[in-house]
Amino acid sequence: MLNSADSARTAQRTDVVEAVDVVIVGAGVAGLAAAHRLTAAGLSVAVLEAEPRIGGRMATETVDGFLLDRVGPLLTQSYEELRAVPGLDGLVLRPFAPGVLVHSDGRYARWGAPHPRRAAVGHRGTGHRSVGGAFSVARALASAPRHPAASLDQARLGASLVRLAATPTQRLLARPERTAREALTARLPARTVQGVLRPLLAALLGDPDLGMSSRHADLALRAFARGRLAVPEGGAAALPERLAAALPPGTVRTGIRVTEASVSRVTTAEHGVFRCRSMVLATGARTAAELLPGLRTPAFHSVTVLHHTAPVAPTGDPTLLLESDPGGPVSHTAVMSAVDPGRAPEDRTLITSTLLGTPPDDTERRVRKHLATLYGTSTDEWELLALHHTPDAVPAMTPPHDASRSVRLLSGLYVCGDHRATSTAHGALTSGHRAADALLTDLGVAAPSAVPVTEAEAA
Repeated sequence: MLNSADSARTAQRTDVVEAVDVVIVGAGVAGLAAAHRLTAAGLSVAVLEAEPRIGGRMATETVDGFLLDRVGPLLTQSYEELRAVPGLDGLVLRPFAPGVLVHSDGRYARWGAPHPRRAAVGHRGTGHRSVGGAFSVARALASAPRHPAASLDQARLGASLVRLAATPTQRLLARPERTAREALTARLPARTVQGVLRPLLAALLGDPDLGMSSRHADLALRAFARGRLAVPEGGAAALPERLAAALPPGTVRTGIRVTEASVSRVTTAEHGVFRCRSMVLATGARTAAELLPGLRTPAFHSVTVLHHTAPVAPTGDPTLLLESDPGGPVSHTAVMSAVDPGRAPEDRTLITSTLLGTPPDDTERRVRKHLATLYGTSTDEWELLALHHTPDAVPAMTPPHDASRSVRLLSGLYVCGDHRATSTAHGALTSGHRAADALLTDLGVAAPSAVPVTEAEAA
């Protein structure tokens, strides 16, 4: 129980009132993106984060000199607009080797490898890009036949990627919406969908059953056709850390847990009351629903990430290796120190592997055994650095999926995050921008120059 002195201190803390124009609850990508728009418009902003670190699921921890992502989303180099977001102009994306390597029944095949010189990107902000890289994808797919059926499958997939790369966003979003599995099997052989596109889309969108919206699956595949897969240099946390560093000093405050939130008042557990003119809820979907009962909570895909180090690297190739067997248990894996050398100490190796869905009870043993098969080498001397399981890692995008769900609940109260847009870092960014712009409109404040990241491109 609290003694009288503790009770007095607690009462004093809850009496403290700080006034700002806007309180943003949550320092993930969406909240930080909203903060940029609002501070650029001249408003005073307080971003409150319950955790001791920022970034939400885009977190990276340091263990013995290794940089280990908690979830580790994949980006693509075709999203050049990402670097145009204020604060992210210096973000470095470290690319994987072209295409992906797919393991199936003891065999390996490289799919979707674009020309080493990536497709040229059109004028920033126009939304138009060269599709030359996509046509080289088709040539690469057709250039390495193993047998006639495989050659035909490669050619068909290459042609499909070419068409996706050349199709305008709005035309893709106007297509009939169904599950990705239904749409893809109507266009391509089932063996190509199951053996190549299923593991690829599972790695990109976290849905191993292809139950996601066909429209957003097409947008993800188009991004893959237009540019190589990549990860932020220095770990996933580099993205939110850059956003936070570009905000005015003192804007972001960690270790502050919000207990009540409304348009004009945000109450915290131990750091007093913040008064405001508007409030933006930028937490995960479940926390948002706890603070504002009645908000819809989507279904989620869970992600488990394991990081190992090995005495000898199983390969020096920065390739993303996909498992076509959904019973894996590994969905995808890579020698991450070959992709981004800064994630491991000098002369050390970092292997990062991802499982989707509910992990087995003996996760590490089964993963180690599977990795021995995938890499063709013994894993007995590999050391487990970390194992992270995130139940609510990726919001599901089952059809019909509205990537532009309203961020305005009422004047002065807004909610944003990937659960209001698309289940990607780009979706979180654009959702934050939309919430900020809706708030500025309600306050009658002129918005700063728009950033060239659209909701459709965020998929």
